[in-house]
Amino acid sequence: MKRLLLAAVAVLSAIALFAQEAPATPADSLKAEWTKGIATTIGFSQLQLMQWAAGGAGQLTLNTYADAYANMTKGKFIWDNELQAGYGFIQSFETGYKKSDDRLIFDSKFGYKVVDKLYLSAVYNFRTQFANGYSGNDIVSTFLAPAYTSLGLGIDYTPVKNISINFAPLTGKVTMVRPENLRTRYGNAEDQFARFEIGAQLKFDGKLEVQDFKVSTSLVLFSDYLNKPQNIKVNWDVNAEAKVSKYFSVTLRTNLIYDDNVLVPKFYKKTTPEHVAGEAYQGRGIQFKELFSIGFSYTIGQKKKK
Repeated sequence: MKRLLLAAVAVLSAIALFAQEAPATPADSLKAEWTKGIATTIGFSQLQLMQWAAGGAGQLTLNTYADAYANMTKGKFIWDNELQAGYGFIQSFETGYKKSDDRLIFDSKFGYKVVDKLYLSAVYNFRTQFANGYSGNDIVSTFLAPAYTSLGLGIDYTPVKNISINFAPLTGKVTMVRPENLRTRYGNAEDQFARFEIGAQLKFDGKLEVQDFKVSTSLVLFSDYLNKPQNIKVNWDVNAEAKVSKYFSVTLRTNLIYDDNVLVPKFYKKTTPEHVAGEAYQGRGIQFKELFSIGFSYTIGQKKKK
């Protein structure tokens, strides 16, 4: 219940901040023009079984997601802000509670146009989760464990509408982990709350809308100048939504991560004198998450301007 309340507070806060109508402004390029809005989706399902011969387990599932934005243009200046908050769970009557989605992401980009389609830019990102995540009975993540924040200075190129390519050769990145027992899992030393990296970042953002179908993607590549710069860190998000009616939609969200500082669950493939095939261990590898849902969808505000 606490997790649901926390997710609800985040969504309501986003609505209060971003869902207001932008005030009217005169057609003067020196005046700030704002585009604001929020898109929300809520999916819920229930399965109840009683003396079911084929087997199975009853369960409840809930997925919530909000995408709020506030974008400003003023002369040659742009300032784009986006807040994503999502939370979901599966409550099985046999195996208990499991978190299916948990994200809190804030992106901000400030730019100054130097020539057509090219901006000098500063890009900021913050990413964490709301609640505890478990592997078995062990807590493996929680709020600010891990949390990632970065600030990059560089250029932003928009070759066509709804596509942005940002290159920031000077990017500072901080990985924060609150509990000491989780720090080595995410690449920090046991006595190190925050680990600093400096490197180059390449970020691609794209969006496509065709009638009642829309898909957006964000791909971030980061290379740490000071520690194995050849090992590129990858974070790739894809959000797709298809409207089936005015208020209901089908959504698919995926997230792929590769970070050689992060340890993930793996299993030995072969039996050796030291290990048995199928035995679990912590190693480096690709992380992938997919969330598919059908539910209520509603958008408040104006369409984003690019």
